[in-house]
Amino acid sequence: MAEHLQRNHGVVFKSAVALLVCVLCLIIEVPVVEGRIRHYKWELKYEYKSPDCFKKLVITVNGLSPGPTIRAQQGDTIIVEVTNSLGTENTAIHWHGIRQIGTPWYDGTEGVTQCPILPGDTFKYQFVVDRPGTYLYHAHYGMQREAGIYGSIRVALRDGESEPFAYDYDRSIILNDWYHKSTYEHAVGLSAPNSKFAFVGEPQSLLIQGKGRFNCSSLTTPSLDPSVCNASNPECSPYAMTMVPGKTYRLRIASLTALSALSFEIEGHNMTVVEADGHNVEPFVVKNLFLYSGETYSVLVKADQDPSRNYWITTNVVSRNATTPPGLGIFNYYPNHPRRSPPSVPPAGPAWNNVRARLDQSLAIKARQGFIHTPPATSDRVIVLLNTQNTVNGVVRWSVNNVSFNHPHTPYLIALKENLTDTFDQTPPPDGYDFVNYDIYKVQNNTNGTTSNGIYRLKFNTTVDIILQNANTRNPNNSETHPWHLHGHDFWVLGHGEGKFDMFNDPKKYNLVNPIMKNTVPVHLYGWTALRFKADNPGAWAFHCHIESHFYMGMGVVFESGIDKVGKLPSSIMGCGETRGVRP
Repeated sequence: MAEHLQRNHGVVFKSAVALLVCVLCLIIEVPVVEGRIRHYKWELKYEYKSPDCFKKLVITVNGLSPGPTIRAQQGDTIIVEVTNSLGTENTAIHWHGIRQIGTPWYDGTEGVTQCPILPGDTFKYQFVVDRPGTYLYHAHYGMQREAGIYGSIRVALRDGESEPFAYDYDRSIILNDWYHKSTYEHAVGLSAPNSKFAFVGEPQSLLIQGKGRFNCSSLTTPSLDPSVCNASNPECSPYAMTMVPGKTYRLRIASLTALSALSFEIEGHNMTVVEADGHNVEPFVVKNLFLYSGETYSVLVKADQDPSRNYWITTNVVSRNATTPPGLGIFNYYPNHPRRSPPSVPPAGPAWNNVRARLDQSLAIKARQGFIHTPPATSDRVIVLLNTQNTVNGVVRWSVNNVSFNHPHTPYLIALKENLTDTFDQTPPPDGYDFVNYDIYKVQNNTNGTTSNGIYRLKFNTTVDIILQNANTRNPNNSETHPWHLHGHDFWVLGHGEGKFDMFNDPKKYNLVNPIMKNTVPVHLYGWTALRFKADNPGAWAFHCHIESHFYMGMGVVFESGIDKVGKLPSSIMGCGETRGVRP
C-alpha cells in the first residue's frame, strides 16, 4: 500500500511539473516534445597545466580544460552534478545561451539566481535544451572563467529534422585568451585604490581549443626549474583539426576570452557563416571572422585546397593594440601528419584598429529566410545604457549610466520570490543619461558616479528596447569594444551605428524585417547597438559586459520580470545571505 501511494505521489508530482513546463512553454511559444535525459557528473579541481607551455594552476572539469562537450538533441533534459573540489573556493556554472525556461534557478549565476557551490559540496543542475544550436558553459563566480572552467554545448535537431545547410562533419572550437597570473592577483589589482590600481593587461597567449604557444625565452626572469616553461611539452603542441579532402565541415566557433576581441582565419579557405548564437543566419562569406567574448558561430568550410600540405589556423587580437602574439593551429589535410607545419608564413590577420570591418560584419548578420522571427513593431519601454569608466569612492570602476553594479549577498531570485526587500537597493538604476550634454568623445569627470545593487523591474511580457551607448574611457582618445550578454532571453539586434545614438532619427533605420536574434552582441568603439526583447521568461536575469574584468568592476545590470510566475525554489540554491533563514 505504501509503495502504491509513493508511486502515485511520484506520478502526481511529475504530472504537476510537466503541466508547469507546458504552461511556461505555451507562454513563450516553445513546442513541447519529450526528449532524452543526458546525465553528467563533473568534478572541479585545481591542477597544474601548461596550455601555452607555461605551467600554472588551472581549474579543470574532470581533469580537462576546456571541459567535456555536452552533446544533446532539442528537447533533451540535461543533468549535471557538479562537485566542488577546489578546497577553499566557491563556484557556480552558467549555461550560456540556454534560456532556462521554467528553471531560472539553474541559470548558474552566483548572486543573481543561486548561492555559490561551497567547497566539498555537490550541486545538481537540471534543465531542458529547448532549441538546437551552439552554446557554451563557463564559471560565473568572480573571474573564475579565466581560470579554466569552460566548454561547449552542442544541441542537434530532433530526429528526422535537418538543417537548412549541408555538411559532412561537425567540429567545435573555443577561442580563448590566457594569462599567467591567477585570478586572485587580477582581483587584487582591480580592487586596489586608484593610486595602486593595476589592470589585468594584455594576455600572454591566445588558445585554440585549449592549446597555445608562449615564447619561453621571452621570460624576463627565467626560472631555475625548466619545467615552468617548456616549449617541448606536448600539452602545448598546436591544435590540429584533421580534414578529409573534398568534404564540407561545420565549424562551431566560439569565443570565451577574458578580455580580447578576436579575428579567426583559416589560411587559403573562405568561411560561410550560417549560424549565430543558435539562430540560422542568411549565409555570407568571410575570410576573417570577428568574434567577441560570449559569441558563437557556425561556419561552413570546404577542404578544397591542395591536399598535399597543411594550412594555418590563426586567431589575432583586434580592437586593442595588443602585444599578445597570434594563436596558431593546423588545418590538417588527411593523410598529412597533423603536426606537419604548413610551408607558408601564417596570415597576418586584419588590422587591429579597423573598426569599419568589424562594424560591417555586425551589420551583415541577418536572419535566414524561412527562419525569421519578426520582432514587435514597437516597444513598451526604452532603456539607454551609457558605458563609462568612473572613479567611485577612490576605486576605478566600470559603470552604466554612472552606476556601478555590486552583487548582493542574497541572490536576487530568492530575495524577490521570498520578498526579502532589505537585501538589495529598492531604487532602480536610471533609464538613461544626459543625452544632450554628455560628450562621448571626451574624458568625463563623472563625479556623480555611485555603486548600487538596484535592479530594473520589467512588466511581464512587455517589449523592451536596450540602447548600448559606448563612450570615451578615462584615457584620452580611447574607447573599448564591449560584448554584452543577456541571460534567460534572446534579443533582436535592430541596428548598430557610429557616434551618439539619435533618439529621434536612428530608430527609423532599425531593421524590423529580418533582424538576427542573439544572446551576445558587441557595442563598437564610440558607437551604439540597439536591441529589442520580450520580457517573457519569469525570473531575475543578468545583462552584462562579458569581459571578465569589466563585469568584475561593475559593468552590468539585472532585469526582473514575472517573479510571481516563478515556481517553488529548490532548497539547493540557498544557504547564503538572508537565504539561510528561508524555508523551501
